[in-house]
Amino acid sequence: MNTSVTLSGGQRMPLLGLGCWQAPRQEVAAAVEAALLAGYRHIDTAYNYQNEDGVGEGIQAALKTGKMTRNELFVVTKLPLIAMQADKVEKYLKKSLRLLGLDYVDLFLIHFPAGCIERSETDIFPIKDGRLLIDPSTDLIALWKEMERMVTLGLTKTIGVSNFNAKQVLKIASNAQIPPAVNQVECHVYLQQRALREACKKHNVAITAYGPLGSPGRKALYESRGVTVELPDLLNNPVVRLVAEKHKRTAAQVLLRFLAQQDIIVIPKSTKATRIRENGDIFSFQLDELDMAALSSLDQGEPGRSFAFDGFPGLSEHPEFPF
Repeated sequence: MNTSVTLSGGQRMPLLGLGCWQAPRQEVAAAVEAALLAGYRHIDTAYNYQNEDGVGEGIQAALKTGKMTRNELFVVTKLPLIAMQADKVEKYLKKSLRLLGLDYVDLFLIHFPAGCIERSETDIFPIKDGRLLIDPSTDLIALWKEMERMVTLGLTKTIGVSNFNAKQVLKIASNAQIPPAVNQVECHVYLQQRALREACKKHNVAITAYGPLGSPGRKALYESRGVTVELPDLLNNPVVRLVAEKHKRTAAQVLLRFLAQQDIIVIPKSTKATRIRENGDIFSFQLDELDMAALSSLDQGEPGRSFAFDGFPGLSEHPEFPF
């Protein structure tokens, strides 16, 4: 049973990782340590999450136990929207490495294809008069050349993208010395991204699914920004629950197994050690053809998208906005 995928550059990337978005700094250190001690070897974070120092603490604490070495881990971070210019890439990757307490990351992603104006290093989503300060001059090709240089410098083992559409992936792949290894996108039973996955497969780009459980915890975050949103309740879907009962598993385990069984990398987020262990137990059972067909039938295509970034007014006006 596969527990990892081989990326285009030859690196092995674990199919299961711990997502760190929305994890408060004081909780994320314990969560990362718990995940690594529970057998996870892949940690996904980002400069935008503003908790990389906590993530680094958790990694260092786990390494100190002697139960794993740095080269067994696969750490992912991302270039923020305010650094979407070639001359800012090295600065922000080095900032992330300092916060994480690492010499290199295993995968460095462009977090989003649209750039914002950098007002300060801490103002990650600069707003003026209720609108995001976008930088319409974003040049993805120039940016990618600089991402490639980060590999040459040894600051990251490989590079990829996040939230890119098929056309943008093709644009990068056609102009790359080092092709994008991964595209991290929203992907779950309601949004199975079949066309995008097919396009990425042609260029040997692996898919990482964020929000594989529907990201139910973000409702409060959206509401704090004044955005009312209806989130998909994947965990209570009747088909998901039936498959879970059949295998005597949780709904979350079934949702994650469905993706991982198709070689889609999953990064569920939790800060509870019991939930982290539970989510991690997806390689001890297999879904049969009937299960896979039933879960595949839940795909809603584009209407299933729940991360539309409408909490950032003005972002959709950027020429590289992907949706």
